[in-house]
Amino acid sequence: MRGARRSSANGRSKSSSSPAKTRTQAKSRAAGGAGAPLRLRLTPRTSLILAGVLIAGGGAAVLATGDRWNQLVGALQSTVASEAAAAGPKLAAVSLKGASRQSSQDILKAAALRPGLPLATLDLDAVRRRVEQVGWVKNARVIRLWPDSLVIAVQERRLVAVWEHAGRVAVVDAGGVVAPEADPARFSSLPLVVGEGANVAAATIIPAVASRPRLAERLEALVRVDARRWDLRLKDGSIIQLPAEDEDGALIRLDQLDQKARILDLGFSRIDLRDPQMVAVRPRGAAAKVVSDGAG
Repeated sequence: MRGARRSSANGRSKSSSSPAKTRTQAKSRAAGGAGAPLRLRLTPRTSLILAGVLIAGGGAAVLATGDRWNQLVGALQSTVASEAAAAGPKLAAVSLKGASRQSSQDILKAAALRPGLPLATLDLDAVRRRVEQVGWVKNARVIRLWPDSLVIAVQERRLVAVWEHAGRVAVVDAGGVVAPEADPARFSSLPLVVGEGANVAAATIIPAVASRPRLAERLEALVRVDARRWDLRLKDGSIIQLPAEDEDGALIRLDQLDQKARILDLGFSRIDLRDPQMVAVRPRGAAAKVVSDGAG
């Protein structure tokens, strides 16, 4: 009998502990964890309705629920923003302004845009930064054009020469900066500059040569010598040696000789303009001789 009473007592003890544990678990579920983020899954219509209700009753709810209200508002704002963007206009077209035919494909690839992206949430600064990483591009602007388009307006670098140095060939702009996406084989119309520093110095010498058609049409390459002066290599194998200083003055003397004696047609192996007081020429297979002095 005593054993039966103990068993009965134990039974009552276990039975009485179950409601307490159940209440504790219920409270824990109700609390949801103080630090746990609140996540909502709402339709766009429901989100907008709730937003209005919560804003209208916001003051009283803050007093009633404290930090939990802030979590609810934050979650609702995020949900409404996401739903609004998803339901809003989508990107349908991207147009380029100021881009050449050669650069367009590289610019569009770098922009990394695709049809269907939410237009309202596109990060235009990020797109611009990606586009400006393209070697062709000096600067860029990205403009949202409602309802469904973006415009990428670029200012391209002015490519002036093909640069050959240390076994590598590249296309460079007026500042000597390499455009890595530009295929040199597609820019055969640009002058060829050769040697260390030729990419930077090219912007000065190229216009001076281009302004002299008889010289420009015979030019094969401009070779930078000792990073301080130029040799002009002609298609017939002739070399015109320019001084380190006053290149324009030397080219003017060459113009004068060409007008008088058609010196560019005579096939000299070397025309030396480095001395401002005279011009020395070397016929093929012969010693150099002076053909003019500084007086012309």
